[in-house]
Formats: sequence, C-alpha cells, structure tokens
Amino acid sequence: MFDVAVIEDPAAAEVTLDPVRSALLAALAEPGSASSLAAVVGLPRQKVNYHLRALEKHGLVELVEERRKGNCTERVLRATAASYVISPSALAAVAPDPAKSPDQLSARWLVALAARLVRELGQLIAGATAAKQKLATYASDSEVTFATAADRAAFAGELQEAVADLVRKYHTQDAPGGRKHRLIVALHPSLKTPQN
Repeated sequence: MFDVAVIEDPAAAEVTLDPVRSALLAALAEPGSASSLAAVVGLPRQKVNYHLRALEKHGLVELVEERRKGNCTERVLRATAASYVISPSALAAVAPDPAKSPDQLSARWLVALAARLVRELGQLIAGATAAKQKLATYASDSEVTFATAADRAAFAGELQEAVADLVRKYHTQDAPGGRKHRLIVALHPSLKTPQN
C-alpha cells in the first residue's frame, strides 16, 4: 500500500467522489470484506460488494486473500493507498495552466502551479513505479511568522535572489546526459485553524 496515490483517470476520480466509496476506501486502510464493511457504511453486504467492484475495477482496492466460508468465498480487499489526490489530468479540459497568466503575487497562479506539480508528479510516480525505480525529489515545508508586511516582502525578495543565485550556479543548459528539474518555491499565509 502506498502512502499517497495520484488519480489521473477521470472515471477513477468520479468513483472516489461517491461518499460511500470514499468511506469504503478509508475503511480499507486495513483489509476487510464486504461483510465486515457493511456495518461500517450501514449498507447491506450486496450493495457494499457493488461499490467494492467499482473501486477494484479502477485499481483503487486490491485483493489480499480469498477465504472459504461454508458455500461462499469471502474476498478480503484493501485500499491501494492510504490517501488519494485527484490530478488535474482528470479534468484535462479545464485544468489550470500556469503559463496562461504568470503572476508571482497571485494566489490563483500559485494554485495553478500546485496543480501542475500534482499532475507532473503523478505522471513521474507512475513511470518510476512501472520502471521499479526511485524518483529523485526534494521538498521543504516551513512556517515563518513575519512581524510586518514589509518583512514578508523583504523575505520574498531575498528568497528570490538566493534561488536565482543557486540556479545560476548549478544550471547547465546543454549538459550531456543532464536532466531538467522543476523548482517551485511558494509562500502563502498559514490557515488560522490548522487543517492537518
């Protein structure tokens, strides 16, 4: 089971948006059967089976084992990931494009960058998984309290200069065998009530 899976298929995304199926995915962090899940979601076993088949069809749950119970075979399933993110690729026709209106001070542009990040990482993860390779990534997550708006603006300016210096130092345009990497640095206000 993966910690996080990125859903790129529109049909798979649609399946996860059903509240019952979403509840089943959450419950299947631990293996379970239609019988054991029926009480969790408050539905008859047959309806749970219907929803589980839809989740399995889209690769969101996987078979762990089959158990014989009298004349029946009980199928034990588990979610393929602990959590899921729907890629903007699932809404390709309306996915945000940060190239359309680049504005470093726009929150909507930041959302478009984040959407591109999810889309690209989803594709890279899928490729690395298929090739049984590790994906070289790095992320940093910090929280800073600024005394004033001027301090925030000064920080953003210094950060931009520091990043530009590092890019100039390490970027080699035509390096033989070199591989391009995307760097995104974001700064936004923290939520007043943390949303773990």
